[in-house]
Amino acid sequence: MRTRSTALCTLEPQVAAHAMEMFSVLSDAAIYEFENVPPPSVEWLAERYKRLERRASEDGQEAWLNWVLRLPSGELAGYVQATVLPSGSALIAYELNSRFWRRGIGRCAVTAVMDELALNYGVSLFAAVLKSANFRSRALLASLGFEPASPEQVIEFEAEPDELLMVNSCKNQRRFD
Repeated sequence: MRTRSTALCTLEPQVAAHAMEMFSVLSDAAIYEFENVPPPSVEWLAERYKRLERRASEDGQEAWLNWVLRLPSGELAGYVQATVLPSGSALIAYELNSRFWRRGIGRCAVTAVMDELALNYGVSLFAAVLKSANFRSRALLASLGFEPASPEQVIEFEAEPDELLMVNSCKNQRRFD
């Protein structure tokens, strides 16, 4: 796992030392309009990040890759994460503080991660699970060439009834670096 630089941000491999800065980024209530809750404490977040530093599931079958997004100003804006599955597919997720929405940062960062995964991890299919009502994530993913998944893929990736699974094969990827 390596640092990636883009036109709008630098993707740094996430480590426990990022917890203090990321706690304030992730304490933005707007992020949780559709799901989840903010981290309960800096300590909790640091412990979570420490576990994720393994970069793999306990059985070693999945790669767990997490990057924080650092702006040219030095400020952190959010994160992008990927779970690389043995099948050659990857689940992608991301969160940005609402101050940084609609600036192209998320699109640029997700594109960089997709490039990294295709080139260095052999990923051929990208998947993202989101709440069906999450219009912002749906728009971002559509701008990157993601499309609604087939019924078979919805079963394979275990999407819940209130969720939308969107997929992108490498051939549909649009570059924004």
